[in-house]
Amino acid sequence: METITETYLQSKLEDRRKRLQAAMATPAANTSIEALLTEVDAALERMRDGTFGICGQCHDTVEAERLIADPLVRMCLDHLDEQQRRALEQDLELASGVQRALLPPHDINAGGWKLHYCYEPAGIVSGDYCDVIPDGASGDVFFALGDVSGKGVAASLLMTQLHGIFRSLVNSNLPLDQLVARVSRLFCESTTAGQYATLVCGRASVSGAVELCNAGHLPVFLLRDGEVRSLEAKGMPLGMFGAGTYPSERLQLKRGESLVSYTDGLTESLDGASNEYGLRRLAQFLNGRDALEPEALTGACLAEVKNFSRGVRQHDDRTILVLRRN
Repeated sequence: METITETYLQSKLEDRRKRLQAAMATPAANTSIEALLTEVDAALERMRDGTFGICGQCHDTVEAERLIADPLVRMCLDHLDEQQRRALEQDLELASGVQRALLPPHDINAGGWKLHYCYEPAGIVSGDYCDVIPDGASGDVFFALGDVSGKGVAASLLMTQLHGIFRSLVNSNLPLDQLVARVSRLFCESTTAGQYATLVCGRASVSGAVELCNAGHLPVFLLRDGEVRSLEAKGMPLGMFGAGTYPSERLQLKRGESLVSYTDGLTESLDGASNEYGLRRLAQFLNGRDALEPEALTGACLAEVKNFSRGVRQHDDRTILVLRRN
């Protein structure tokens, strides 16, 4: 296991041990607390002797994302018993339900804007982040689409965390660049080294103006007059450093013009010969399709990618969001 991850888990276990010891000194102490303290002590002992993160059955490495979610895990997925497998499946289904409940409605009409997104996780849970928050008072619409590093349970936990941070700050009236910088700092303080998220977000006003901020994410495509313009990232990914600047740019969209944002699950899709779909192919597909409504455009893009990768298992989450000026 990577030293950075193990150091983080050690601090997590030591903190849990202090809490359990404090609980043991109260009248509420019971055998279950004592048993949990014993498990934590055993995990810390495995760290000291170098066997932490090693499956007790096959001596192979336990999945890092499972250890991040629960550092007391001692078996890899291949060696869970039937009861443990059922419990894990139930936990994943619950996590999937929670994630889907956090997603906004697929179709939103507000402030002269129409938005639609498609969200297709590669597994039960996802590391893709998508949110749309209309402001009923001003008519403005805040939108965000991002991708958390890693896959599986660990990525889904970080995605949920990112969602909560944005939701708590989006109505703070901060300028967009300051909002993203604050989100990045809070995200950095609550993650381990090597964990980050790329993100594109913006505020669309009733006047047709859009303020856009791209934090290390893939280019946003502007569909205008039958052509496609690429809007590149100007800031670093969220959570990499405690301090950072996130410049925004302002656009004025006319009726019928659209912004298309997406995650790399689309562009990195592979065909049977291991060729990537790629940014250029996506831009070429979007070219001339600016007349399509958001729902039709997202559906056409996903159908195009699926046709390209027909017969190849989807290996990453796919999310695409279209914002169109009505």
